[in-house]
Amino acid sequence: MKEKISLRERVHEVIFEADTPSGKLFDVVLFWLIIISVLAVILESVKAYDRQFHLFFKYTEWIVTVVFTIEYFLRIYSIKKPVKYIFSFYGIIDLLSILPAYLSLIFSGTHTLAIIRVLRLFRIFRVFKITRYLSEGSYLKKALMDSRRKIFIFVVGVGLLVIVLGAVMYLIEGGQDSGFVNIPVSIYWAIVTLTTVGYGDISPTTPLGQFVASVIMLIGYGIIAVPTGIVTAELAKHGTLNTNTQSCSNCNFSDHADDAKFCKRCGESLNL
Repeated sequence: MKEKISLRERVHEVIFEADTPSGKLFDVVLFWLIIISVLAVILESVKAYDRQFHLFFKYTEWIVTVVFTIEYFLRIYSIKKPVKYIFSFYGIIDLLSILPAYLSLIFSGTHTLAIIRVLRLFRIFRVFKITRYLSEGSYLKKALMDSRRKIFIFVVGVGLLVIVLGAVMYLIEGGQDSGFVNIPVSIYWAIVTLTTVGYGDISPTTPLGQFVASVIMLIGYGIIAVPTGIVTAELAKHGTLNTNTQSCSNCNFSDHADDAKFCKRCGESLNL
């Protein structure tokens, strides 16, 4: 006989998981509320729209804030160790997304904090568990985490390279009227040139400086491809990722194998 699921477990299943119709529906509703909220913040920053639809934006914000507040406390209620959620990345984002509205009621002049509401956009990543076809985000996350040391070494190497190149260009162009007035400015130019951005606010005037600049531009094209290659190599190492969306009600861990029956972090039953 199947064990009866408690209210807390049912709430946890709906809010944190997407294996059930109710969980998927919750994620769909949450997704559109996030989109509406962020669009309201963006459009509200346009003065012409704000003058015309100020009340609409205000009511929309409060409706979304109240819904997100209820959801926030339901998340705390449904997990056995609330601290795990409250101090997690998404827990902090959830709190910051509702806090500005309430602060504006207590303190005057805090309406500028409303821009923090844009952080709600990060909550969309939580909704990516809604279907197995969006698991590519997990592929990328794992590949970036596995290649972080290589990328760090690459970034440090590029940083040293632009310092050297900036110093070289200062030696070549420093006495000319070309904008290379000091080494920091020359390093800025090297970064802009190496990344192929090319603002054009500073440019070499001597033949040797132009030659070095050409070499830096060519090097830049090769350097841009390096991080892509590192991440792609890591992506190729991983096989099929798990599509299990179940989250542990005890520790909030969610990266479980498809056939997992217990949490691999704390051993709690996943109530499959």
